[in-house]
Amino acid sequence: MSRIVLNNALGRMPQTRMLAPVSFTLDEGEHVAVIGPNGGGKTCLMDLITGKNLLLQGTLEYDFGPGVKPTAYGNIVQLTFEDALGSVEKPYYFQQRFNSQDRDESPLVSTILKRALASGNVSATGLTADEARAAGHGLTESDARAAGAEDDAEFLANPLLDTFMMRPLLQKRMVLLSSGEMRRYQLFKYLIKRPKVLIVDNPFIGLDAPMRDQLNQFFKALAEGGEVQIIMVLSMFSDVPEYMSHVVWVDGMKVGAKQTRAEYLASLDRNDATVLDPQLRDGILSLPHQEMACLTADGTPSDEIISIRNLSLPLPESDRVLYGGLNWTVTRGEKWALQGRNGSGKSTLLSLICADHPAAYACDISLFGRRRGTGESIWEIKKHIGFVSPEFHRAYKENRPAIDIVASGLHDSVGLYKRPRPEQIGVCQFWMRVFGIDHLQDRLFLTLSAGEQRLCLLARAFVKDPALLILDEPLHGLDTRRRQLVREVIAAFCQRPDKTLIMVTHYAEELPAQISQSIVL
Repeated sequence: MSRIVLNNALGRMPQTRMLAPVSFTLDEGEHVAVIGPNGGGKTCLMDLITGKNLLLQGTLEYDFGPGVKPTAYGNIVQLTFEDALGSVEKPYYFQQRFNSQDRDESPLVSTILKRALASGNVSATGLTADEARAAGHGLTESDARAAGAEDDAEFLANPLLDTFMMRPLLQKRMVLLSSGEMRRYQLFKYLIKRPKVLIVDNPFIGLDAPMRDQLNQFFKALAEGGEVQIIMVLSMFSDVPEYMSHVVWVDGMKVGAKQTRAEYLASLDRNDATVLDPQLRDGILSLPHQEMACLTADGTPSDEIISIRNLSLPLPESDRVLYGGLNWTVTRGEKWALQGRNGSGKSTLLSLICADHPAAYACDISLFGRRRGTGESIWEIKKHIGFVSPEFHRAYKENRPAIDIVASGLHDSVGLYKRPRPEQIGVCQFWMRVFGIDHLQDRLFLTLSAGEQRLCLLARAFVKDPALLILDEPLHGLDTRRRQLVREVIAAFCQRPDKTLIMVTHYAEELPAQISQSIVL
């Protein structure tokens, strides 16, 4: 059993230093949920616990049991929100998964998982790299690490492969994983290391309902088994799993006292009143109506925003075909939910619509009344679309002031290459006020918390007042209050004439009331 003690601790790094000294204990047998609003300091606390932020004052002590070195290395593993988005082997750009050259260079999931098993200089066979060479395997040390296991039998027998439904993914290239598949992969990769303490950030987001239920049962069994203690960082204030024994509230860069789960839930304010400022809501509703003509090939008016006919898309390096002759028409003003299991093709379908997937030119797809591939530019398509997704968040690594990130939505760029006019800056500031991040406008994007980054990218999607709003898991990583805020913003936006919405989520309660139709892949 493990024990971690932070006593009167402050980190050295000023930009991530808590406002008050931190005292925190993880005692034997405890499983602690760390809960608080976006930007409140949860990640900064984790950096203190893991030793990433060295101490300016105070002490940090580990005790992982007799005969175990009192160090974080090898005993604590941490799955961060950024890991779950997919920080893989090299820099990632948004269309990378559709580029055949980059796709071919991307490693297989099985290769990376075997490498994870080999971490600590021990392969899945139990041999060190030196022992493998001595046994005549003919591997260099780097080859031994990359190969992971000479014999796949032990690796393939690992029961966690079934728990996380990993077997169908083993021969898939990393860059092709969906956001939900990436989360399953990351959880598996970290848990096969058999840590003493597992720190996991919002483990259930991005997963479909069956996978969430299975993962929840797995964490419950893990907690009851007693071999691993769990620190679970959560953004939803009331969703504290029953197997978490204690809760620590973190807000305003201060760490509260540890409470039992029962004490925390009894004191929780469950007020779900409206959080969008009425004046800002009125401001959204009073935005000027923007007429957008949809014309067919012969120049006649059309109400069709999207028309997809007989869509089938072969998957690279697979005999699987997505969609199987899908026909889908979205007309002006409709509000759609796009649903399906992880890996069913939801994000790929959206990439076809948003002109990011090159296969769209070979498919029978019309946008705003015009057939793809008939001479329109990608920018002519994107100027009518507001878009956010986990993959886009994963790829957006521009470290510019937050208001520049929002302004980049005016020109559909990653980064800001054209200085906005004063009136455009005013529009950006309006949407930052709507999403409650106007106080962050001068902060660099990559210094914000993951939830604050998501709010910036949401403001970016709304800033040009698009005719078609495509929101792929828009509430990823947001705390309870901000989830309610974003739902209210979406609802207000959808009340305006002719606004069309396609929203992807694995949580039915996240869908706005205006959703009237759904498609399941």
